[in-house]
This record gives sequence, structure tokens and C-alpha cells, in this order.
Amino acid sequence: MTITAPTRGVTYRHLDVRRVGEHIGAVVEGVDLTSPLPATIAAEFRRAVLEHKVVFVRGQPGLDDLAHYEFAAGLGTPTAPHPTVRGDANAVLPIDSSHGKANAWHTDVTFVDRVPAISVLRAVTLPSFGGTTAWANTAHAYVTLHPAVQAMAERLWAVHTNLYDYAADHDERRIGGIDVKEQAYRDEFGSDVFETEHPVVRVHPETGERALLLGQFVKRIVGLSTRDSSALFELLQRQVTTLENTVRWDWRPGDVAVWDNRATQHYAVADYAGERRVMHRITVAGDVPVSVDGVTSTVRRGDATGYSPAA
Repeated sequence: MTITAPTRGVTYRHLDVRRVGEHIGAVVEGVDLTSPLPATIAAEFRRAVLEHKVVFVRGQPGLDDLAHYEFAAGLGTPTAPHPTVRGDANAVLPIDSSHGKANAWHTDVTFVDRVPAISVLRAVTLPSFGGTTAWANTAHAYVTLHPAVQAMAERLWAVHTNLYDYAADHDERRIGGIDVKEQAYRDEFGSDVFETEHPVVRVHPETGERALLLGQFVKRIVGLSTRDSSALFELLQRQVTTLENTVRWDWRPGDVAVWDNRATQHYAVADYAGERRVMHRITVAGDVPVSVDGVTSTVRRGDATGYSPAA
């Protein structure tokens, strides 16, 4: 397979695309998401997502759940809200800080075999301060690894599971235990168990890039002791989240973020002192990851066909 990368500095005919970071992030201006985008513009928007990994659209206060769904559907096939958590109508998953906080680096829904291709997130209720989100480019993280580490990572596989909830490690350290709403959400999150073995390095099905597939749903690296698995995971995760490889977004009402879930991780910063933060997310169906040797991910537990078709 030929490994290529998205062309930097490509010309957009219908969109005004402005980069905000060297390796990740761009703002798309002059677009109204409250009405369905023509197919040519939707295709160009999707190309911007592939090139910049995450793109932001400011000021879409008129965007409701239905328009949100129609916009996401222009980028691909929307999934159900979540494999285990109930959502709202039109594939919307509310992400409410009163149910817990996703303040750990993760890629969305990697515990199933058909990892979502694209996530579309919009701000609904924002705190008076804080509540930013950071994204990291996992393809650039792979490229900047030492060649010897690349070669090792390409041979590794990791087990991802929803029982290894990214919120759990943070909540359990809090004095006074877990809030009732948070416990109910966690119980629902783990109501059906999913476990999938993914390659640590996957080949992007559209760009041909190689990207690290890790994040906080990783339970262990296959074939290694707990100690070695943890150490190697930390080594690779540190490469993903080095600051030069990230972008951080300060949300305003009506903002929308769209990212390539196959080449990023993200982290919702929990620095808003208990104020409420609500976001709505729709994910677009993705493929089953493939290793550099052409081997697809393996389901160890759970059936995700009700959540998403495999693209």
C-alpha cells in the first residue's frame, strides 16, 4: 500500500479555510450549517476535515438537533448515538458534565470494531469560563516517532474496552464518592460489554496515512506484562499529546467542531468549577481498522452492528 498524506495548502473553491496550527486545526468561515450543504460544498468540507484533522465553525446559534443531523449526514452515514448510552432523536448523544467529564485523552468509541470516521460536536450550554477542548494529531504523532519505535509499534495490538471508562480513574479519586447521576451514567455506559483488539498503528482508509490508535479505552497491549504494557502505552501516548501536536479550542455559543476520529484524540478540559457544560455529538460511520500488514481488527466481545454499519 502506498502511504500518502493529505496535501497541505490545497485550494478550496467554496470554503474559506484558515489554519490555526501547523500540524492540526483550521477554522472554516462563511458557511451556514443551519441549512443542508450542497453536495459539492459538503465534499469540500469533508476534505478540509481530512487535511486539518479538526475544523471549527464559529457562531451557528440557530443549529438545532435536526439541522445538526442533516449536516452530519452530508459527511457520511450517522451512527446510533452510542453503543450503550441512550441518546436523543436523530442520532444525537448529549454529553452533559452532570453525568461525568471526558477529561482524558481518547478517540471516540474505539471499543467497537467499526470505529467512527467523523465526529460532529456542537456547544449547547457552556460554563462562564473554562471548558475548552484539545485535539491531537495521531498521524503526525506516528510520523515523528523514531523509525525503530515506528517498526515496533506497527507490530503491536491493543485491547480496547468500554469497561475501561476514561471517566472512572478521575471520579474514584474524589472525596465523597461518585454522584448518583454519574454512577447511573457509568452503569449505563458499561451495561453491554464491548472489547476489540485493534492494531496500535492503523492505515487511514482515505488518506493512506499511518496513525496511532490508542487513547484511554486501551486496557492493555497484547502479549506484554502489565508493567511493560503500561510503560509502552505511556511512551506512545506522550508522543500523541506533545503540545506541538495539539490544538485547543475556546468554545463560544453555537460553535461546531468536526474531526477525523481515525487520526485524532481529544480531551475535554474540566476547569469550570462545577458549572454545567452540555455538548451534542453525532458520529459518522467508519470502517474496521486495518494494520500495516492488512490485518483487520478483531472483536473479542460484543456486537456493534446495532450501533453502526461498517463503512
